[in-house]
Amino acid sequence: MVVGSCGTNARADAAEKVTREKRELLQPYKKELLGLMAEADQQELRWHLAAMVPRLLLTAKERQIAASSLNKYLVDRSSIVRTFALQGLADLAENDADMRAAVMELLREAMRTGTAAMKARGRKLLLRLERL
Repeated sequence: MVVGSCGTNARADAAEKVTREKRELLQPYKKELLGLMAEADQQELRWHLAAMVPRLLLTAKERQIAASSLNKYLVDRSSIVRTFALQGLADLAENDADMRAAVMELLREAMRTGTAAMKARGRKLLLRLERL
């Protein structure tokens, strides 16, 4: 599975689906995925990366790098990318108490001003984070 170097949407789609159950397959490509996340400009690739990168075992510094990219995705012109960015940030915050409050505030803002999909996802994610 060489997602980081191929850059194609079909491979990113396949990798995202496979790693829902087998996240360990992503780990050897962590550095490439984090780099690609910062560089990707295609919306399909961005939303797949937003879903996959939070599945990685990340150091605190790597979580910050991923969160930075996801925060940039929040202003993407694509509603799907913005929604997946919210999901990715919530997934990261689930394992990082230091970023949880800021992500919860982003979710509240999305529930006030986002698209219908962002509002619905924001409600679900906020409930999940509030239970931690």
